[in-house]
Amino acid sequence: MEQTNLLNRTALLFEGGGMRASYTSGMVVALLEAGIHAPFVAGISAGASNTANYLSHDGPRARESFTDFAADPNFGDWRTFLRGKGLFHAEYIYERAGQPGMPLQFDWDTFLNNPAQFRVGGFDIRSGETVWWGNDDTPTMPKLMRAVRASSTMPIVMPPVEIGGRTYVDGALGTDGGVPLSVAEANGYDRFLVVMTRERHYFKKPEKFPKFYRTYFRKYPAVADALLTRWWRYNQTKEKLLELQREGKAYLFIPEVMPVANGERDVRKLSATHEQGLAQARREIRAIKEFLGLA
Repeated sequence: MEQTNLLNRTALLFEGGGMRASYTSGMVVALLEAGIHAPFVAGISAGASNTANYLSHDGPRARESFTDFAADPNFGDWRTFLRGKGLFHAEYIYERAGQPGMPLQFDWDTFLNNPAQFRVGGFDIRSGETVWWGNDDTPTMPKLMRAVRASSTMPIVMPPVEIGGRTYVDGALGTDGGVPLSVAEANGYDRFLVVMTRERHYFKKPEKFPKFYRTYFRKYPAVADALLTRWWRYNQTKEKLLELQREGKAYLFIPEVMPVANGERDVRKLSATHEQGLAQARREIRAIKEFLGLA
């Protein structure tokens, strides 16, 4: 088999995980350093940010997004939460901070000129449908960042996002439980480079307080249902990925450790976590190249 065929058949997938992406943003940096450019990239939640940064070829922004940016005074806290803006001030983080001259300026031109196909996923709070946005849906930077924001909107702590008359929260509630495997398969890919945010032994457990979610989301039962069954979908997807790995059809980048939780704000911890992820990614780049037929 020709080397290029392996790369062209491989989708790059970024799992969500909030500020755990401080670790996996190291993989973005390492892939760009190695000149590895996947033809199809998909991400959910924090993985949507990794997707955008990877496709704009911006390693420094990938790091900044999940490290130093947490110290930005507009990043969000209980005050923004009480004002209805979210514990993470999503409108600022995703739709304003990336504008020219702002703290997290996004390289839209490089992103737009990247020939790769991409998808980021959100969860429709009324229908329970997983919706995927891609190249054709995001012809402008505001539309892209709105989609990334919707994909990243953690229920309860961040306000839902409206796009095209529909309302969305975190794509991790959807089909695959947090890893965008099904959308890559639906687009014809049969090999996968998967960047995960939890250790190998991690599997989700059922939620401990189902009555709380049923009550809190009584107007949106699809959200409650998704939250209460996500553990099963996530575990099914992970089992499938581990099987694909055993078959030689997937390369799983799995954190050796995960020092931070999804809501971590301590910049020192986040920076140290990024460096750990980057070091692991650099160690694994040769193996990744071999999987992609590039070594």
